[in-house]
Amino acid sequence: MVKVGVVGAGGRMGREVCRAVVEADDLDLTILVDPAHEGEEIEGRAVAGAVGALTEGGVEVVVDFSVADALREHLPFYAGAGMHAVVGTTGLSESELEDAAALFSGSTANAVVASNFAIGAVLLMRFCELAAPHMDDVEVIELHHDAKRDAPSGTALHTAAGIAAARRRAGCGPLPPDLTTELVLPGARGGEGPGGVRVHSVRLPGLIAHEEVIFGALGQSLSIRHDSYDRRSFMPGVLLSVRAVADRPGLTVGMESLLGL
Repeated sequence: MVKVGVVGAGGRMGREVCRAVVEADDLDLTILVDPAHEGEEIEGRAVAGAVGALTEGGVEVVVDFSVADALREHLPFYAGAGMHAVVGTTGLSESELEDAAALFSGSTANAVVASNFAIGAVLLMRFCELAAPHMDDVEVIELHHDAKRDAPSGTALHTAAGIAAARRRAGCGPLPPDLTTELVLPGARGGEGPGGVRVHSVRLPGLIAHEEVIFGALGQSLSIRHDSYDRRSFMPGVLLSVRAVADRPGLTVGMESLLGL
């Protein structure tokens, strides 16, 4: 049995992770951490207030769904404690991911950091990379619940970066310039992401996590969309990462390699 700790255990995703780990025959939910829910009981376990509690239970893999500011302090702790980490917290910059890679390359522990653990979302990103060199332009629309902290989502930025990289590998030129000359409302054309890919964010109650990527070319368009209607959709990817992280040296960004994509 792999001993698993969950950080951010009191949040929406954290509670789903706790439930999924309890239901897995080969995993043991050992320590829960969430300063906002300290003392509360989740899945029959009391929630601790600080990540230091993880060492008390001999946690082998920690799943972190906290917030970016907290994660920046947690990662050095995990690496220093030799504790494998599966991270779904978004908001880290490229330079911070490079710092994390250096942390875990010098540690006995490994880490998997993913912007989205839904296998369908990972497939969407891969399909977009395949389409990117063959279409003339593209825009990304991401839709999330109204309580999401960051915009655009980490998934949308990862998608845009993958599209830009696929175009570079294929020797494609830059995306065409935006010919809009009059913005009636500031920001109406979205934000400019990696490689000039425009990204639009929608925040509404009732949504969970959704993304649509629209490619355009002369006389045609191609839409690729993924919808997560329930947070349980992320759990197969989380559990896959928990089981795989010990065999993935250093830092792994994204689930693509875990799925053989």
